[in-house]
Amino acid sequence: MSELNALVAHQDAEGGITLKPEVLDETFLPDGEVEIAVEYSGINYKDALAVTPRGGVARSYPLIPGVDVAGIVAASSSPDFAVGDPVVAHGYDIGTGRHGGYAERARYPADYVVKLDGLTTDQAAAIGTAGFTAAMSVNAIRTHGVGPSDGPVLVTGATGGVGSVSVDLLAKLGYEVVASTGKPDIESYLRDLGASAVIGRVPPEGEKIRALGKARWAAVVDCVGGPALAYALSTMNYGGIAAISGLAGSAELPTTVHPFILRGVTLAGIDSVLLRIDKRREIWRQLSTELTPPHLGLLTSNISVLEVPGALRKIIKGGVTGRTRVVVKDGF
Repeated sequence: MSELNALVAHQDAEGGITLKPEVLDETFLPDGEVEIAVEYSGINYKDALAVTPRGGVARSYPLIPGVDVAGIVAASSSPDFAVGDPVVAHGYDIGTGRHGGYAERARYPADYVVKLDGLTTDQAAAIGTAGFTAAMSVNAIRTHGVGPSDGPVLVTGATGGVGSVSVDLLAKLGYEVVASTGKPDIESYLRDLGASAVIGRVPPEGEKIRALGKARWAAVVDCVGGPALAYALSTMNYGGIAAISGLAGSAELPTTVHPFILRGVTLAGIDSVLLRIDKRREIWRQLSTELTPPHLGLLTSNISVLEVPGALRKIIKGGVTGRTRVVVKDGF
């Protein structure tokens, strides 16, 4: 194939960004040992930032966005991958500094790529970066020694991609999950994923965030940051852990050191971008076995690749629930 279809983001002289379909020569792709015939990608908040003026994640333009890539190996010079292997790739500079998944083909170094075993490419795309981050968060809680009998786990931003998969995985493992959301009309969705209780945004309206509040949570998966995280930390049980991966609310953290030094709370940052490939492959092994989300069908909606621009505008406004899988194959 000498040409490929792709969605390409361009920045104009005034800083505006456009995203539109183009037909490209394959030389547009960077070098890499593994070439992938892309079948699926996804919609993530980071994808929206990549096409938002001053979004802060794209390194240069023109750029093919799409931080999630799932498909079949079309060519390989690596002994670790053969033509026909189902694979997934995400993280590193994919979709921000190196062309991503909104294209018929992608090309990466071999140490960016994970061979799938036990998951199909459509399942891997449904999980995506958000589900992978959720699995990392759940692993942090388990590694810290917090088990289902230790008390409820709070999930903030529970209807988003990371939050939804976290609710699903924690409930599967037997944890009592309290899901916090600003979307009360989606309570039944969260309960279907396994949430024991659904509450509004934290802190509750009118409630002051204290240096130490009443202890309530054995652990927290926080996707919001800002006052929500500050409140969660102040109401953690002794020895609890907060696994944090998002800043949809704010990058600020208006709190004190009291939860950390008086209750022994641990703040664990979850970063899936620069995770070493051996650890990345191990987590995908878990996602194909004990950490397979049991409600992927409920969690996931599908859109065509040509519907991506509208979906990115929607997610930047907080209007997306769960995971959105982008069908790239035969989509242009």
